[in-house]
Amino acid sequence: MSKQTILGRVTQLAKANINALLDQAEDPQKMLDQLIRDYTNNISEAEQAVATTIGNLRMLEADHKEDADAAAEWGGKALAASRKADELRASGGAAEADRFDNLAKVALGRQLRAEKEATAAEPTIAAQTEVVGKLKAGLDSMRDKLAELQSKRDELVARAKTAQAQNTMMDAVKNIDVLDPTSELHRFEEKVRREEAMAMGKSELAASSLDAQFEALDDLAATSEVEARLAALKAGRAA
Repeated sequence: MSKQTILGRVTQLAKANINALLDQAEDPQKMLDQLIRDYTNNISEAEQAVATTIGNLRMLEADHKEDADAAAEWGGKALAASRKADELRASGGAAEADRFDNLAKVALGRQLRAEKEATAAEPTIAAQTEVVGKLKAGLDSMRDKLAELQSKRDELVARAKTAQAQNTMMDAVKNIDVLDPTSELHRFEEKVRREEAMAMGKSELAASSLDAQFEALDDLAATSEVEARLAALKAGRAA
């Protein structure tokens, strides 16, 4: 995977608008679960790719340091050979002095080559360093997004459970309103009242019947009294 591809994926995922994705989802919870899986997998892949990119950068930096150290070393050798040549030439050893000057030239050539390699690697190292910085920042953003996704998912699940409980309660209340048990109690109360009224009617009827019997008995007693007095009158006249 190229650096551009890695950086593009990391940047795209880091900038993902979670709320917009959820607004477009038919089932937000399933969408969040899928996004969490995708982010987790992509983060894992990106971490490996970024680690490889960082490893390559460190190798470039090590090579650059090696070239810089080599340039310094060859510079030191060139200086030492040049000084030795000057000493030999001053003491009359021209031939030997030339040999050391030639060694100095060889050292300077190798110093130049090492410096060119080090210089040539610097733009690449700078570019790689910038890419690694962006990749690290992108990974941090992706991890933040993953934490946000997990938090939103937990919040959504809790809200869904609360809504479900509320709907269940409201359905129960609705069913109670439709099948009002107090209406059954009212009908039962009316039945009891009718039974009570009937009992009262029977009692009243029985009482009136008993009164009539006593009234008949009183009438019979009065008739007897009349008959007795009539008999007494007749008896008195006969005497």
